[in-house]
Amino acid sequence: MKLAIRMQTRFSLTPAVLATLVLAGCASTVTAPVRDGSGAVSTPVSEPTAQAGVHVVKPGDTLLGIARQYGVTLPDLVGWNNLTDPNQIQVGQALRVGPSDLAAGGGATTIPIGQGAVATPVPAPGSTESSSAPLKQGPVGGRQAYSDEAWAKVAPGVAPAVTPPVAAPTPEPSQPTVTGEWQWPSTGRLIAGYNEASNKGLDIGGNVGDPVLAAAAGKVVYAGSGLRGYGKLVVIKHNQEYNSVYAHNDKLLVKEDDQVVQGQKIAELGSSETDRPKLHFEIRKQGKAVDPTKYLPAR
Repeated sequence: MKLAIRMQTRFSLTPAVLATLVLAGCASTVTAPVRDGSGAVSTPVSEPTAQAGVHVVKPGDTLLGIARQYGVTLPDLVGWNNLTDPNQIQVGQALRVGPSDLAAGGGATTIPIGQGAVATPVPAPGSTESSSAPLKQGPVGGRQAYSDEAWAKVAPGVAPAVTPPVAAPTPEPSQPTVTGEWQWPSTGRLIAGYNEASNKGLDIGGNVGDPVLAAAAGKVVYAGSGLRGYGKLVVIKHNQEYNSVYAHNDKLLVKEDDQVVQGQKIAELGSSETDRPKLHFEIRKQGKAVDPTKYLPAR
């Protein structure tokens, strides 16, 4: 009798147990693994909530692809996020994609999204940098028409923003400010003078190959042909206030960051982007062209 009661109790509970197991099975889900492009298997996780001006790196993203997606340049993207190694970004990394969203001292941050985050390599730029910087004879981005904005890009830092001085800086060699501290950059005949509206400097005639000389000592901040209407161009920074411009050259003999002395041959006179062999010479004070004859010695 007792055996019969125990068997009846056991079999009467079986449907309830089965129902509990079925409901438990329905409540749970099995997540299938996901393979990324490299074949690595990782468990999918919920993506972090998107924020305005922030891109969260997903599997397969590259830094160049993100820059193109938001219409920004690769150097800007690297600078906004303080990336020390632009060839390595990580899945889940939050990248700022606009300058207006940058916080003071802010940079790239990583949002943890679980195990399996894989660093995605970014292809290196097309050309390998050489040990010596070549002259910029053919800019990849094409030439720009003259404007104050274009000039600022060609010779950055010529007219820096005024900030309270922390300590008295060491004067740079030769800081031309008045007549007598400059010299003529060519011995040719003056064929066109300064005109604020139509001619930003002096045009000096000559023959192709004539020497073009540094009017004062300083540092070469540009040597190339990226500014339309100036041909092969050299720009020398003399101090925080003055720089000089040498345009339409046939051959450039210096490169950016070179230190030059007054009277040093920096180029050969030519006719690049002009109708005749000549040197176009400018003196700029805080980025604005001024009349060079007020600084050069009388001839």
